[in-house]
Amino acid sequence: MKRIFMTIVAVLATVTSFAADGWPSSYNGVMLQGFYWDSYSDTQWTKLTSEADELSKYFNLIWVPNSGCTSSYYWHKSNTMGYDPCFWLNQNSCFGTSAELRNMINTYKKKKVGIIADVVINHKNGLSSWADFPQEDSIGQVTKKEYKLTWDNTNYSQICKTDEANTNANSPVKGKITGADDTGTDFDGYRDLDHTNSTTQQNVEVYLDYLKNEIGYAGFRYDMVKGYAAKYTKIYNESSNPTYSVGECWDGLSTVQTWINNTGKTSAAFDFPFKYMVNDAFNNGGTSWKNLASYTSKALIGTGYARYAVTFVDNHDTYRTSNDMLKNNVEAANAYLLTMPGTPCVFLPHYQAYTKAIKKFILARKLVGITNDQATVTLNSGETNGYSVAVKGTNGTMLLCLGTTTTSTSGYQLVASGENYKLYVSNGLDISDINAIDYSTDETSTLPSCAKVVDGATFYAYFEKPSNWASTIYAWPWEDGGKNLYTAWPGSSDDVTKVGTNDATGNSVYLWKYTGTTTVNVNRIIFNDKSTQTTTLVFKNGNYYTFTGVQGNVIDQAATGISTITNGAATVKDAPIYNLAGQRVGSDYKGIVIQNGKKFVK
Repeated sequence: MKRIFMTIVAVLATVTSFAADGWPSSYNGVMLQGFYWDSYSDTQWTKLTSEADELSKYFNLIWVPNSGCTSSYYWHKSNTMGYDPCFWLNQNSCFGTSAELRNMINTYKKKKVGIIADVVINHKNGLSSWADFPQEDSIGQVTKKEYKLTWDNTNYSQICKTDEANTNANSPVKGKITGADDTGTDFDGYRDLDHTNSTTQQNVEVYLDYLKNEIGYAGFRYDMVKGYAAKYTKIYNESSNPTYSVGECWDGLSTVQTWINNTGKTSAAFDFPFKYMVNDAFNNGGTSWKNLASYTSKALIGTGYARYAVTFVDNHDTYRTSNDMLKNNVEAANAYLLTMPGTPCVFLPHYQAYTKAIKKFILARKLVGITNDQATVTLNSGETNGYSVAVKGTNGTMLLCLGTTTTSTSGYQLVASGENYKLYVSNGLDISDINAIDYSTDETSTLPSCAKVVDGATFYAYFEKPSNWASTIYAWPWEDGGKNLYTAWPGSSDDVTKVGTNDATGNSVYLWKYTGTTTVNVNRIIFNDKSTQTTTLVFKNGNYYTFTGVQGNVIDQAATGISTITNGAATVKDAPIYNLAGQRVGSDYKGIVIQNGKKFVK
């Protein structure tokens, strides 16, 4: 068997020295993006605080949404993700109060986990109109020192004169804006701030000082950094001196590298080139696996910028559109993310859907000692329908095999496996903590009471409909290889029935149930309302899905709390018997089964 190996060592280490560090060198931490669009329940400050004991075992940083008060929340207590910023010092938002925010940050800080603020300074919303920015000070707040923000609401000299508010016929400030031209990409929707203005710069510096030294944030994620010149990020970081700074420079490799350079390397950047390379490989699989080898020329982590690369496979924006989202092999993609150099950022819906697997990946990464910029990467590029990569850390090596490979695993021990991947670490390392994840019960979900085991169905699953979807839900199930259960997209709505409501979210719960006979062995499914759809979901009988992925299994939940497996046949006469895949089996089935909500060995 032919193998072509390529080793990359020095390219991963950044050799340029500079005064202000945008991200630590030799950093071994993992970040969690603790939100997604409309995650108003999952990202409440109180909920994240309650999860601190668990999340702190795996994550070193948690990036949360913009925590400032928006105008819609100020007036109407409306939910908003914070990308329509209005107040900078008022930190009461739809995610919780300022006191709850501080408590969350302090709780994690005690556990040595830093919270990353989402800093939106490219644009700003008015309080009651297009451009009436609130004057703010910290008087009356519990603060370490006084903070004050001043805005010119007369001549509007802190708004770029190229902003649409200066020309739009409906704008109350049309023709009145006197700021300089925008130094970056115009943003339609809210007012583009003029960062050439000294008072604007002073306001931003006060704001960042407040977030870091008063509220307690560990660092900043800068939103839409292409909207203003990178030199201003340098100014702001040299003033606030955050340990962690990362910018959303959504573009190709050369543009992202140039942005990092123009910040004086005072900031890292999200590795969007890495994300789209992952899309190409993992969405397509097969012969596309080998495209991952192009990371050496296409991604920050392979072109001398590993220290400044925050890698990811999906985020709140890319996850919303079919062109940008990762649709297939999501669990395998997270294994790759957590094997490679850079600082990996795990997306909350992925963590929720593949909790145990991602925990294993993180523990394996830390056990081996992989850091952001000091690692040896060995690629096996001689495969046809697979790909393997070995990454050597300070304590050992991780080996990830994707698809079908002929790579030798001699000298390694398996720590995790799933669809199209197997993950190994060096022999001699103690993997008992990783293996213990299989037996942990700390993540058992409680599904709505309307989601129950269904007898007599060939296939069935539950889907919790997002509140903004239409009321008619379609199911599109199929078997890999193109064998569809239904003849035409969008599938069947006749087999999908509303069965109740999830009281925790207020969303409607639907049951898809197929009772016919078929030669199709369903292993994939998509739910849709004709205009919006989920990503491709791995199907298992009894699974409970939301838009973000599988949240549990009603058959597994029926067995929750059974700490021992009883030897011998199930004893409840005529009750249906299921295997651990959720398929109904006969009484002659041998192995672990579930009957009447309990596990048995037959």
